[in-house]
Amino acid sequence: MRVTLPHTLTKEEVRRRMHKHAGEIGNFFPAGLARVSTAWPNEDRMSISTEVMGQAIPGGVEIRDHEVVIEMDLPLLLSVMKGPLEAAVKKEAGRLLAP
Repeated sequence: MRVTLPHTLTKEEVRRRMHKHAGEIGNFFPAGLARVSTAWPNEDRMSISTEVMGQAIPGGVEIRDHEVVIEMDLPLLLSVMKGPLEAAVKKEAGRLLAP
């Protein structure tokens, strides 16, 4: 799954917001269903490791000058969640990136 969201913020502001709200990523899934951990391999990339129903979902967020790209590699078993998950990511990340 890949979601690209445009923004008008500085990269520094996007980073600040992503650091502040990274703990909310688990809320994109039904309550109690996901365990999420994040790391920052560099200042413009946040790695996301999610476990849902025993299935690992690697992913990440790439901060670019005018957009943020969010990717998650959904396993086949969880592909039925793609539509609702994309909608949640667009809604919540869009709210986070609003000026």
